[in-house]
Amino acid sequence: MKTHLIFIGNKFIYNSSLKEYVTREIEKKIDFIDSITYFKESDNSLFLYLEEELNSSNKLIIVTTKQHFSTIGKLICTATSDNQVLKDNMLIPSKANVFEKASYLLEYKNSVANVLHVDEMEKMPEILLHFEDSKATIHLFDEDKESAQALLTPISQTYDVTVNMVKIIDGWIQVDIRSKKYGNISKFIHSAKQLLPNKLIGAACIITYIIDRLTNHQKKVSFAESCTGGLLTYYFTQKNGASNILDGSLVTYSNTLKENWLGVNEDTLANYGAVSNEVVAQMSEGAMNVSSADYTLSISGIAGDSGGTDEKPVGTVHVGVRTALQHVELHLKLNGDRNYVQHQSVLYAIKMLLLIDKEIFFKI
Repeated sequence: MKTHLIFIGNKFIYNSSLKEYVTREIEKKIDFIDSITYFKESDNSLFLYLEEELNSSNKLIIVTTKQHFSTIGKLICTATSDNQVLKDNMLIPSKANVFEKASYLLEYKNSVANVLHVDEMEKMPEILLHFEDSKATIHLFDEDKESAQALLTPISQTYDVTVNMVKIIDGWIQVDIRSKKYGNISKFIHSAKQLLPNKLIGAACIITYIIDRLTNHQKKVSFAESCTGGLLTYYFTQKNGASNILDGSLVTYSNTLKENWLGVNEDTLANYGAVSNEVVAQMSEGAMNVSSADYTLSISGIAGDSGGTDEKPVGTVHVGVRTALQHVELHLKLNGDRNYVQHQSVLYAIKMLLLIDKEIFFKI
C-alpha cells in the first residue's frame, strides 16, 4: 500500500513552518510518504479526490484544521455512506472505531485513513496508522554508486530485500532497504558491514548518529563558517542531543572577524584570499584554539548567485576538518543556486568529519 499525505487548509500552503513541523512528525512514524497533495478549503475538487482515494488501496493521512475537521468528516461520510457521531467531544464517522484527541482512524474497503487536525502553535496529535518495521537505511562513504550496486545486489538477493541507492554528494551513497515477504534486513546489513567495514554506517539520520557516537565517546565538535552562514550548525542543533557534543560555532563572514575571532593571518588572507585551503585550515585551527573541541570544521566559499571571478567562480568552496593530530582541507567546485551550494558544502563537511576518525564513526 502506498502512503498519501493530504493537507487541507490554506495555512498548510502558506505557513511553511507549520507544514514542515507536521511533515517531520509524520516522517518519524512512517517509513515513506509516496505523495503529498495540498487543497485549499474552497477547492471544489476535494470531494471527488477523497472519494477516489478512499476507494483505492492506499494509506491516507489527512491533515486539516480544527475549524474544518468536522466538514472533512462529512465529506468522508458522504463518500463512504456513513454518518457522523459524537465521540470524545469530536464529530467523526461512526465507522471510525480507533480515535484519540484530534485524530481518528477509518478503514474503508481496502484503504485506511487517519484524519487529524492541527493548528498553529499546537502539538501534533497522535498518528494512529500502523506501519510495519520493514525498512532500514545505511550510508556508504568513499564508494561510487555503480560499485556499491555490484557489491550489495548479490547480498540483497540472498536475504530477500530490495535496495534503492541515492547519491547525496560524491563519495556518499544513501541506501534505503526494504524487506520482502521473507526478507531479513538485519542479516543483510551485517553482511554488508563485513564487506565494507570502514565505509558503511547503519543509521536513518547521519547527524543523529554522529551525536550519539560523540556523546558515547565524550567528544566535542566546533564549527567556523563563512559562506554557509550557520547552516552547518543548524544541521546539528535541530537534532536532540546536540548540546552534548557541540561546543560552539563562529560565523565569520568578514575577513576582519576571521582575523579577530579565529586568528586567521592577515598575510594569508592577502596572499590566498578568504576562499582558499590555507584560510579554512587556519579557521579550523582558530576554532580549536578558542574551544575545547576534539574536532573542528571550517567552510569558506562563494555560494552565489554573484560575486565569483574567473579564478574563483561561483560554487568555489573550501572545507576543512581538524583533530588534535591532523587536518584535511578540500577544494570544491559546486553547481546549483545559492542554497544548494550551501547545503552541498555542509554535506561535504559532515562527510569529512566522519572520514577523519574512522575508529570512532565506523568501528562498532
